[in-house]
Amino acid sequence: MEAKQTKWLLALLFVGTLMGALDLAIIGPALPVIQVEFGMEPRELAWLLNAYVLLQMIGALLLAKLADRHGPRPIYILSIALFAAGSLLLVVAQSEWMLYAGRAIQGFGAGGIFPAAAAVIGARLAPKERGQALGILGMVWGVAFLAGPLLGGIFLRFSWQWLFAINLPIAALLIVGAIKLLPAGGEHEPKPFDKKGMFILIAAMGALIIAITGIDTNAALDSALSPQVSGGLLLLVALTVVFWRAEKTAVDPIVRPALFESAQISKSCAISTGTSALQSGSIFLPALLVASLGISPADSALLLLPGVVAATVAAPLVGKLINKVGTRLIIVVSQVLVGISLCVYAFVDMNIPIFVCASVLGGIGSAGLVGAPLRYIVLAETGNHDRAAAQGLLSVVSSVGRLVGAAMVGAVAASYGGGAAGYQAAFAGLIVLAVVILLTAMSLKSKADEQMDTAHPQESAATN
Repeated sequence: MEAKQTKWLLALLFVGTLMGALDLAIIGPALPVIQVEFGMEPRELAWLLNAYVLLQMIGALLLAKLADRHGPRPIYILSIALFAAGSLLLVVAQSEWMLYAGRAIQGFGAGGIFPAAAAVIGARLAPKERGQALGILGMVWGVAFLAGPLLGGIFLRFSWQWLFAINLPIAALLIVGAIKLLPAGGEHEPKPFDKKGMFILIAAMGALIIAITGIDTNAALDSALSPQVSGGLLLLVALTVVFWRAEKTAVDPIVRPALFESAQISKSCAISTGTSALQSGSIFLPALLVASLGISPADSALLLLPGVVAATVAAPLVGKLINKVGTRLIIVVSQVLVGISLCVYAFVDMNIPIFVCASVLGGIGSAGLVGAPLRYIVLAETGNHDRAAAQGLLSVVSSVGRLVGAAMVGAVAASYGGGAAGYQAAFAGLIVLAVVILLTAMSLKSKADEQMDTAHPQESAATN
C-alpha cells in the first residue's frame, strides 16, 4: 500500500477501535447521575456494564465470522452503525430498559470493530508492517483509560447524554472513510451460517455473566455455592461442551475447531486469558493505595496515570520490535516485568515512589502482553478464511479473563478482611498465575521459526 493511504487506513481503524474502547470506560463518571435520574439500584446499574461486556463478547465472534464471509468493509460499517444506533437509543432513553438495550446494541457493535480492524491489517499490510500497525491499535486501551474518565467529566457538565451523542458524528465519518478505504473481499459462495452455534454461544455467554454477577466478594464461598453462581457455571460448562460438538459438525463454524490444532493459537489464547486476568487486578490498585497510604480515592486514581502513560507509549514501540526480536522474547520479558510489579504490590511496604515505579514496570509489561504480539501470532497462523474469527476469539478469551480475574481478586481480598492485607494477598495469588503464563510463553516459537512460517505460510498452516 502507498504510505499516505496506509496512514489514513490506520487512522480510520484507530479511531473506530478507540470509540468502542472509550464507551466501556466513559460511562463510569455518569453512573451516579443515571442512578439518580432513573432510580436504579446498584445491581441494576451494574448491568449497564454487564450488558455491554456480554454483547461485546458475542459480537466479537459473530461479527468477526461475518467479516471472514463477506469481507471486512461491510462488517466494519455494520459494527460502527450498530454502535451508533445503540448510542442514539441511550441519548433518547426514557426508561432503564432502553438504557440496557442501548448498551447491549453498543456492545454488540463494538465487538466487531477490533477483529475486523485486525483482519484488515492482516489482509492489506505486509508481515513486516503488521507489528507496528497492531502496536498502534494497542495504544487504544491506554488512551481510552486516560481519556474516558476525563471526557466523561467534561461532558457531564452539560448532560450525561452527551457522552453518547458525541459518537454519532464520529460514526458517520468512520462509515464514509470505511467505504473509501476498506477492502470489500469475502467469499464468492458463502456457506450456510452456523445458526445453531450462534444460539448456543449466546446462551453460554449469558450463563457466564449471570454467574459472575452473583458473586458477593464479602461472602465469596457462600455466594459461590448459591444457585445463581453454581448453576450458572454448570450451565456454562455444559453449553461449552455442546458448542464445541456443534462446531465440529457445522459446515462453516463460528469458531473453527481446527484453529486449536495450532499450538501457537492455543498458547496465545491461554496467555491472553491469563494476562487479562492479571490486568483486571489493576482495578483494585486504587483501593490498595487508599488502604495502605490513607490517601483519597481521587489522588489514588491520579497515581495510576504513570503506568497508563507507560503502556500507551510502549505499545507502538513493542509493535516495531516484533520483526527485530520476535514475539516470544517480547512476551517473556513483558511477563517478567508484570511479575515484578505484582511482587511489589504483594510484598513491599507501599509508598508513592515505589508504587509509581511498579506501576510503570507493569504498564510497559502490559503493552507487550495485551497489544501487538499475540495478535501478530494469530494473524501469522491463520488464512483469509479465518483471520477475523481468530481475532474475535482472542478478544473473547481476553474478556473472559478480565471478568473472572476481577471476581477472583475481589473474592480473595474480601476473604482476608479487605484492607491493605487483603489486597496484597490477592496480588500474591496473581503471582502464581503470572508464573504459569511465563512458562507458557517460553514454549512459543522462536524468532527464526516465526520468520520461516511467515515466509512459507501455507507450509505453516499444514504443519499446525
